[in-house]
Amino acid sequence: MVRTQIYLTERQRAELAAISKILGKKQSELIREAVDRLIDQTGQSRREVVLRKAAGIWKDRTDLPNFKEIRAEWDRI
Repeated sequence: MVRTQIYLTERQRAELAAISKILGKKQSELIREAVDRLIDQTGQSRREVVLRKAAGIWKDRTDLPNFKEIRAEWDRI
């Protein structure tokens, strides 16, 4: 693990301490769990954005073979 320092508001620090006590987990563990959730949520959104941008990028290309014809040949075998 890599040590990282963060700044929390007094309220954030107090709430984190209370949650830590209730759950019996260290504050650092709770912070790592929260960061993991954020990464998972953001990562999914980022993947969807990339896929949407990529959709149809070849639709106007004229230098590609006719894939329907190629596929039809495969189906006849």
